[in-house]
Amino acid sequence: MRIEQTFNVARPPEAVFDYLTDPSNLRHWQTSKTRVEVLTDGAPRQGYRVREWTKPPGAKEFEQVVEFTDFDRPHRVHTHIVDGPQPIDGTWTFTPSGAGTRVEFVAEGALQGLMRFAEPIVKRMIARQFVQYHENLRRNVESADSE
Repeated sequence: MRIEQTFNVARPPEAVFDYLTDPSNLRHWQTSKTRVEVLTDGAPRQGYRVREWTKPPGAKEFEQVVEFTDFDRPHRVHTHIVDGPQPIDGTWTFTPSGAGTRVEFVAEGALQGLMRFAEPIVKRMIARQFVQYHENLRRNVESADSE
């Protein structure tokens, strides 16, 4: 399964990258997260891991361990599901665009279990969820500029 999305944020790439990679912000933009536990000491970087609990609409809560396997501030970050029920990785690429940032997102991975039989439906649901997550991200980062 592959999902691609592009959106713009009216802030520089550093601000968008830093917000997205700060685990204390995760529940504010990925609103289906119920809890986030940092597993690696220090600042976010390549090899940094968090455990997240997710409660998708209409589904059972699950947990997964996520690692930053590519961390090139402020250009690119890749998250890899190290342990979890659906190994769908995400990559965000940040490019200066006028006074802001163009963000390109790709989610990719093979659905597991019974989900693989409903891939077209699951893909649409996940894509819609990420559109909302990215709108939350954009709004939160842009509003931080006015504080």
